[in-house]
Amino acid sequence: MAAPIDFYFDFSSPYGYFASTRIDALGAKHGREVLWHPFLLGAAMKITGGAPLPSVPLKGDYAWHDFARSAGYYGVEYKLPTVFPISSQAPARAFYWLDRSDPKRAKALVAALYRAYFVDDINISNPDDTIAVCARFGLEAEAVRVALNDPAIKELLKTESDKAIARGAFGSPYIMVDGEAFWGADRLEQVEKWLASGGWKY
Repeated sequence: MAAPIDFYFDFSSPYGYFASTRIDALGAKHGREVLWHPFLLGAAMKITGGAPLPSVPLKGDYAWHDFARSAGYYGVEYKLPTVFPISSQAPARAFYWLDRSDPKRAKALVAALYRAYFVDDINISNPDDTIAVCARFGLEAEAVRVALNDPAIKELLKTESDKAIARGAFGSPYIMVDGEAFWGADRLEQVEKWLASGGWKY
């Protein structure tokens, strides 16, 4: 059986959001499972010296425009959040907690959390807001609250973020196919060609 695709993303990333709506269908088309790995992009930026795009002169104005344009291109509902960017510990911890027992449902939770942030303008960096989204999704609120404060879940997120960075993840989304890395939602077309052709020489 072909190796799975690894999909690394941050909940604060519009491009991670856009890619999340397409990556599983792409994998299924080519008989590949997709393993989802939220990680903390801020930790990677401490290593790269990077900064959120909107805070960078010249790039920032372009980024605001490109977020909206890309959403339109991909046909994804999108609204610029009032608070951007955000820390993503709370939603990432919620994912890893649920993923341990129900990976398929954990992916669906990602969609609910991304929608809450990038469509409904809910600041999911606030644990109470993440818990409320999880409750509407059908999870037991108090169980989620306990999970967000569980030292084991906190350590799991840290470990997964460290693993992502060790594999080279410096942006969101970051997609690994058979050891080949692709950065950005706009690289999904290359990912698809790579899967279809088995790669190409370069």
